[in-house]
Amino acid sequence: MPCYICVTCGTQYADTECPPGRCTICEEERQYVGLDGQQWITRDELCAEHGNRVAELEPGLTEFETLPKFGIGQRAFLVESPRGNVLWDCLALLDEEAVEHIRERGGLSAIAISHPHYYTTMVEWSEAFGDVPILLHEDDQQWVMRPDDRISFWSGDLKPLHDGLTLIRCGGHFEGGTVLHWPAGAGGRGALLSGDVIQVTPDRRSVSFMYSYPNYIPLNAAAVRRIVAAVEPFGFERIYGAFRHMTIAQCAMAVLHRSAARYLRAISD
Repeated sequence: MPCYICVTCGTQYADTECPPGRCTICEEERQYVGLDGQQWITRDELCAEHGNRVAELEPGLTEFETLPKFGIGQRAFLVESPRGNVLWDCLALLDEEAVEHIRERGGLSAIAISHPHYYTTMVEWSEAFGDVPILLHEDDQQWVMRPDDRISFWSGDLKPLHDGLTLIRCGGHFEGGTVLHWPAGAGGRGALLSGDVIQVTPDRRSVSFMYSYPNYIPLNAAAVRRIVAAVEPFGFERIYGAFRHMTIAQCAMAVLHRSAARYLRAISD
């Protein structure tokens, strides 16, 4: 039986004979059901209609993007590291080009995902690379729509990986909202892979924060301060956001502080 994928958000559900009656992720207030109603697609149908673009952004970092756009349209990243590569965030489409590229770079040691909107076909990605662990924060456990033994839930505010790689729980967009600190990024000055927990804006000179992006629900001041405090101890020159081209190339820590101050002014009395 197929594991159906939601067309609007890309979430994959456990195998069923018929498509699920509803998408729990889309019906929650941070997401939405599309104007044409709930729609589903199988992996084979997705592969027939879409492909992944693969691009190296800097030494040790590759992005993957599905074209034409599918679901939310986020990018995933391969972070290369001496003791094992990490896939950061996930795409619904797992195609041969992406698999071959990752295998040529040494495969994966783990998959880590920022928040439930990007869980999508994480189980299939794990299977393709030898059942590597999928690292999710336990505070978002209720949003896993395809449970699997490969999923490993972590707790607390930090999870050190290897070679200095660190998962940082920021909260905000989701209780378990997580970013990845990559100390070797930006030529050793450090990079933050932020999903949309810290959202890089189209001007690429600022970032922002929201509880729901499509439904325009802001975060409160305490949540924004928590996000900034969570990442402050880590040095980073660059922030890679969730979407293509959405990268703060330099002085990212200063951009974060300046953007947070602007946000707090905007929501104050």
